[in-house]
Amino acid sequence: MTENAAAPVPALAASRGQRRAGALARLRMIEPATLIWVALIVVLLFLVAGPMLKLLAVSFERLGSGTFTFNNYLQAYGRARYLEALGNSLVLGVASSALAVLFAVPMAWAVSRTDMPGKALVWFVVMGAFVVPPYLGAIGWILLAGPNSGVINTVWHWISGTDSALVNIYSFPGLAFVIALHSFPLIFIFVKSALDLVSSEMEDAANILGAGTAAATRKITLPLVWPSILGGIILVFLETVALFGTPAIIGIPARINVVTTQLWQFFEYPVRVEVAAAYAMPLLLITMALIGSQKLMLARKGYVSQTGKGGERRPIRLGAWRWALFGWCGLVGALAVAMPLLVLLQASFAKAWGRGLSFDNLTLNNYTFLIFRHEMALISIWNTLWYSAAAATLAVLIALLVAYIVNRRLVPFGGVLSFLAMAPFVIPGIVMAIGFYAAYAAPPVALYGTAAILILAFTARFLPIAFASSTAALRAVHPEMEEAARILGSGRLRTIAQITAPLVRKSLIGGWLIVFIVASRELSAAIFLVGPKTRTMAVLLYDLSEAGNFEQLAAFGGILLTITMVLVGIGMKLAGRDFMLRRM
Repeated sequence: MTENAAAPVPALAASRGQRRAGALARLRMIEPATLIWVALIVVLLFLVAGPMLKLLAVSFERLGSGTFTFNNYLQAYGRARYLEALGNSLVLGVASSALAVLFAVPMAWAVSRTDMPGKALVWFVVMGAFVVPPYLGAIGWILLAGPNSGVINTVWHWISGTDSALVNIYSFPGLAFVIALHSFPLIFIFVKSALDLVSSEMEDAANILGAGTAAATRKITLPLVWPSILGGIILVFLETVALFGTPAIIGIPARINVVTTQLWQFFEYPVRVEVAAAYAMPLLLITMALIGSQKLMLARKGYVSQTGKGGERRPIRLGAWRWALFGWCGLVGALAVAMPLLVLLQASFAKAWGRGLSFDNLTLNNYTFLIFRHEMALISIWNTLWYSAAAATLAVLIALLVAYIVNRRLVPFGGVLSFLAMAPFVIPGIVMAIGFYAAYAAPPVALYGTAAILILAFTARFLPIAFASSTAALRAVHPEMEEAARILGSGRLRTIAQITAPLVRKSLIGGWLIVFIVASRELSAAIFLVGPKTRTMAVLLYDLSEAGNFEQLAAFGGILLTITMVLVGIGMKLAGRDFMLRRM
């Protein structure tokens, strides 16, 4: 009896050992890509889905009790002032988009399709307009076109002998004008890229049938690139509606209230984040509606300019008109880049910028004060550099892994990762910032006022830029070398590190630099998330503008532009002359 009862014990132990060995074998067979996919899902849910879902939930919560209510929406849209701000934002978006088209389309056509001289100068203008932060350009135009002491009005007073202002930047047209001057590069890049793909054959056929250059361009060329024009218009519209810096610097003194400045007022004491969340929802809905409308509009028609044969692209000879077109490009460049930067440069070295350019008015005190005596200037510079670097590194790392998994089809449902990585593209930056505040400012996470919340918000905000760059780079790399390495025994992660990453290094560097640059000048998101010790250069510039010290403000703007231009120079050296414009 004893022997028979003890007999099953070794068999049971062997069975347990076999099950344990089988489980270990299954664990060893799990691809690292599967674990990375799960980790990326968690990270992207934290960065993108979490803040947006929390924002939606908070918009329906009663303050203090957490119960469901529609009262936040009634408060957000129950006053005429709040509705007026929404209407102002929509009209401002339309006006700025229209002006941006007027600036950009002739320039793009001139550079892509004609024999206009000075095309390299036009590229410099576009790059400059993109690099200069919009809020800094707004300060430049205040110095140029302020109604009382702006340079243009001062000269006009002297010429005309009157006290009336020739131009007034503190107006709705002035606000739309300044925004358009710094957003037209978006339309320029879209339209020029499309024009570069259109052959000259159809234009030649139209010319043979009697159509002139203007008629052929209007009836044939521009309709073919209409999808790109429309895409640029929508992007400029959305950027304008979500912009904070320029509307705050020009609009608040002009008593022009828009959605973003109204949201800022909801964050004044006492903070009404639940009302701000309700008020921010239409921005997200407008974005989704516009992108959906764009797809519907373009789905109804075909826009085909190429067949299987390559078409010749010959520049159109304009004769004397090429100089008129060059003059238009030069005028836009002067308005967008040269004039604001020159007046900012003069103000940064002036004791009093209103006294003009004279030897006894020159000083270095504005720079020395900021560098050696201002309590927050150096701290904000350091904060900007390392927040932007950390955000760029995280964004590129996450984007590269997501792009690799999606492009190589390593896991099922990889499209979920792609969707989450690109979702911030349709989320206005200011809405995302309020989402981060709602989700992670309070306990148990309690990140408000810390470096972490700014870095994470910047990472999420600019993740689509890094993802688009990484996707384009990986599509250009054939997977054969990776497969050969795997056959020879290399693991997936080792293959990525030693083979794939070096092949796409140039694109990754370009993507990292562009995320760093746009993060370093970001104001719309930072203004809602900074604390006393985490101010960035963009936020400090806004603080200086509120104080009205334009000399120190211009000097600090000069420091920011110097840092930006150094980075642009590095990017041109490492990733190509137009690395920024290729990723816009």
